[in-house]
Amino acid sequence: MSVKEIFESMEYGTAPESAAEALAWLVDQGDRFGHFIDGAFTDPQDGFDSRNPATGEVLAKLSQATQSDVDAAVAAARKAQPKWAKLGGHGRAKVLYALARLLQKHARLFAVLETLDNGKPIRESRDIDIPLAQRHFYYHAGMAQLMDSELPDREALGVCGQIIPWNFPLLMLAWKVAPALAMGNTVVLKPAEYTSLTALLFADISRQAGLPAGVLNIVTGDGAVGEMITAADVDKIAFTGSTEVGRKIRAATAGSGKALTLELGGKSPYIVFDDADLDSAVEGLVDAIWFNQGQVCCAGSRLLVQEPVADTFYAKLTARMDKLRVGDPLDKSIDVGAVVDPVQLRTITQMVDANTEGTRHVAACDVPEGCYYPPTLIRDLSPADALMQEEIFGPVLVSTTFRTPSEAVEIANNSRYGLAATVWTENVNLALDIAPKLAAGVVWVNATNLFDAAAGFGGVRESGFGREGGWEGLTAYTRPKTKAKPIKDTAPFTGNGAPEPGIDRTSKLYIGGKQARPDGGYSAPVWGAKGQLLGHASIAGRKDVRNAVEAATAAAGWARTTGHLRAQILYYIAENLSARADEFAARINEMTGKRDGAAEVQTCIERLFTYGAWADKFDGAVKGVPIRGVAVAMREPVGVIGALCPAEAPLLGLISLMAPAMAMGNRSVLCASETFPLAAMDFYQVLETSDVPAGVVNILSGPHADTAPHLARHLGVDAVWSFGSGALSETVEREAAGNLKRTWVNNGLARDWSKPEGEGRAFLDAATEIKTIWIPYGE
Repeated sequence: MSVKEIFESMEYGTAPESAAEALAWLVDQGDRFGHFIDGAFTDPQDGFDSRNPATGEVLAKLSQATQSDVDAAVAAARKAQPKWAKLGGHGRAKVLYALARLLQKHARLFAVLETLDNGKPIRESRDIDIPLAQRHFYYHAGMAQLMDSELPDREALGVCGQIIPWNFPLLMLAWKVAPALAMGNTVVLKPAEYTSLTALLFADISRQAGLPAGVLNIVTGDGAVGEMITAADVDKIAFTGSTEVGRKIRAATAGSGKALTLELGGKSPYIVFDDADLDSAVEGLVDAIWFNQGQVCCAGSRLLVQEPVADTFYAKLTARMDKLRVGDPLDKSIDVGAVVDPVQLRTITQMVDANTEGTRHVAACDVPEGCYYPPTLIRDLSPADALMQEEIFGPVLVSTTFRTPSEAVEIANNSRYGLAATVWTENVNLALDIAPKLAAGVVWVNATNLFDAAAGFGGVRESGFGREGGWEGLTAYTRPKTKAKPIKDTAPFTGNGAPEPGIDRTSKLYIGGKQARPDGGYSAPVWGAKGQLLGHASIAGRKDVRNAVEAATAAAGWARTTGHLRAQILYYIAENLSARADEFAARINEMTGKRDGAAEVQTCIERLFTYGAWADKFDGAVKGVPIRGVAVAMREPVGVIGALCPAEAPLLGLISLMAPAMAMGNRSVLCASETFPLAAMDFYQVLETSDVPAGVVNILSGPHADTAPHLARHLGVDAVWSFGSGALSETVEREAAGNLKRTWVNNGLARDWSKPEGEGRAFLDAATEIKTIWIPYGE
């Protein structure tokens, strides 16, 4: 073929990448692998094959971990952790830097091995996965160096169990291992059954970097190994994978005291407005859904196009689809590689074949035999159709249209997921209006699938909780240095006297800005320390919880108010409480039998001022990411927070939870001190005179064991905080697994509410969610 003919046809030639070095490394290892425990590989045992999904060829035989293997890995990590933490930030930084350098040195080997094992195109492994993995180790080497000066009050959690998926094997390892090691933790990691080879290669080079034995341990196997790690004596579980498995892990760790972060599934909207650069949006969509064969948790798999440009956009999109090349992942001219495993291929095929709605377009490209699926578009679906709601995890794009920006937001948020979203428009005002309204942890403007170690990544709703990357990602791998003691049981007083001065007083509930009788009609006596009857407290039931959550949901406008306005109201509450300080102090002393009521009320007033001060100052950050643009980490309110207030601090405990929630724009359903409820119930009279909008604060009384399950299960509650017994913490975490809401529990450990540990950034962090908005700029 002449040069002229080549330019006329513009056909791609092949550009194969040699697999020789990667295959040679496998041969050097004997094509059989044991586990990596305590700095050495164990002898290979019976297990399973690791196959090249593009050819079906067996690459190596891997060992199936047993309980004794997991126990040995955890023991090695536990033994190594104190020395690794005592090495100091600089010592750990040097090792992480060495790991980053070795990842660069062996970049081609890692890229080829990743493609052989996973089936993704070599240019994606080479240009995205491996450089990002290097970036994470470089970045977190810096975090290790800065830990002693910037996080002086934090320390390592201990041993971290980490379970990663098969779609980004090495990158997911880097996301989890780098911050854990930087902060002084040790790790037991389970790579995905399908794709363990680059994790084992990383273990091999970690010895060259001088990583001490036991700091990193890798055990291979199926999901049963993940269950063993979850149940093991570890201090944290970090999981990336399906929502179904994440839900099981949440339930399994309930009440254990283990820290938990979950990065789960997604059905991310890709919104194209009528003023968008359509050609650029099409190219972005190619990267959003056909990158890594659509096997991406944040894939832009749900296309929403504004009606005036829908036909034009679909025409451009289908023409571009027909030019995609599907084939050998080691060919550098290939766009779409192989699906990771025949099991996954069957899942994709069955989900698509079961759909009878919409108009389907399959890319007019050659598809090799084997583990391949053609790029597919299914348009004109209803937002409620199964394929618009369920994660396919393959190269299948589903689509619908919208008319107005508000409708786009409504359709985009019509999902149980909330991982990522993409917005395409040339109107920056529109983009910055839409982005904060989307229920997603990450939003890309005129771009897609941008990641960096400096920018937090993670989801909301059933896409999980916690962030990976940035300063916010380190929180999950550290804890305060202070050692908490078990909480003391605060039993209520008993008595048989008459009320003083002889008039019955039964406090009501406070729901939607009004005093409300409990639905069940029951109340319980509250006795003073001297046996006198102080009054009766209503007993809230399931319907009262429901009514309170409905009132809080209806007060959603509170999240859109300014920090300045929220601060004024908090100051006003403090002012009105101060005017009745003596009355509240006397009530607290009557209930508790102590004489520190005045001090508690004064601390309450100061705490309201503290969060009034924070209301317009606890803000986000612009991340230093390596693009021509910015990644803005915005702090958003969590939403509706259910809080089980501590028993031992009748008024201070309630205000210490209410005030940060209010300051950050949340609405709350507060369950007052179970033992001493009357001060909290008197407090709603202060709220009624302090311009607090109806539904922003709701106060219930009664046994926490009765209200906690209803709060934790309620789909309208976004987070539950619990500061009671260990059993109550377990109930909250277990019941919250239903829709994977955020939880913050004390696991039965005490907190001195009058000291600095009773306020501050920990409360503000729990009351906010980080949303990362990527905004590239320039022509």
